[in-house]
Amino acid sequence: MKANVGSVDRMIRFILGIALLGLFFLEGNIKYVGILGIVLIATAFIRFCPLYVPFRINTTKK
Repeated sequence: MKANVGSVDRMIRFILGIALLGLFFLEGNIKYVGILGIVLIATAFIRFCPLYVPFRINTTKK
């Protein structure tokens, strides 16, 4: 896996991931949206987003 997530993208993913993960502790169906926070945090740490590949998006510096 070649890294395709840049440093600014990583920070945004991590912050949004933490915010979405906070929704997991609320009542109702909104807590299932909080599970998406795990995906954002994971892609921030491994620096690879599989959804970027088909669209040929690369936010790393050349």
